[in-house]
Amino acid sequence: MTREIAAIITVLLLITTNSIGLIYSLLLLKTKLFAKYRIQSKAYKTGIFSERMPLYLFNFFTLLLFAGVGTYFLYDFFEVSIFSISVILFQVIFAFIIDDLYFYFMHRWMHENKFILRKIHSIHHRATTPFPLEYLYGHPLEWIMGMFGVVLGFGLILLVMPINIYAFWLFGALRNLHEIHIHSDLKLPFISKIPFISETRHHDDHHAKLTGNYSSTFTWMDRIFKSNFKD
Repeated sequence: MTREIAAIITVLLLITTNSIGLIYSLLLLKTKLFAKYRIQSKAYKTGIFSERMPLYLFNFFTLLLFAGVGTYFLYDFFEVSIFSISVILFQVIFAFIIDDLYFYFMHRWMHENKFILRKIHSIHHRATTPFPLEYLYGHPLEWIMGMFGVVLGFGLILLVMPINIYAFWLFGALRNLHEIHIHSDLKLPFISKIPFISETRHHDDHHAKLTGNYSSTFTWMDRIFKSNFKD
């Protein structure tokens, strides 16, 4: 596998997962297919999708640029010839834990620092009734800062072993799909049964109340640091 192929696969993977998010969003906004699973009763604002599309696209292409160019130029740090289930699982789980730790403290800081909340993070919180692609609706600086968690997770892995390219791709796909889902405002029964993973209600409460529930992937982060949302 060449560095060009690896970079192209990374970009195509992100295009695919975000295409799922786009279809998911349109089904929610234009049909009643998932109406019975919605958490909030508030109607979506008319025209909100097209109104926010420029920022969705800007952040999406920022993601593609960083991921694609990063894969290309950091190709020599990837292990591309070995497909080991145990290595892939270890690296994916480790990267998720480090990324969520970083995200938790970054996110909490953005709420507790009132200047940052007002000037940067408040943009994302205009999504009081979120739908899947709202995960892309945020200040570009916040988006770039959020990427450091992934860099930190895989950077620590690199200290002891090469980064497995398949672990990197699997992490990217799962992380993207999870963000799409927790912004969906849907409580789907088969997903809510997965243990330890942050479900939509957890993040939906955060968007609705603007306090607590700062973790993205693991709900136990909020339990450990006593920031669970309380009615």
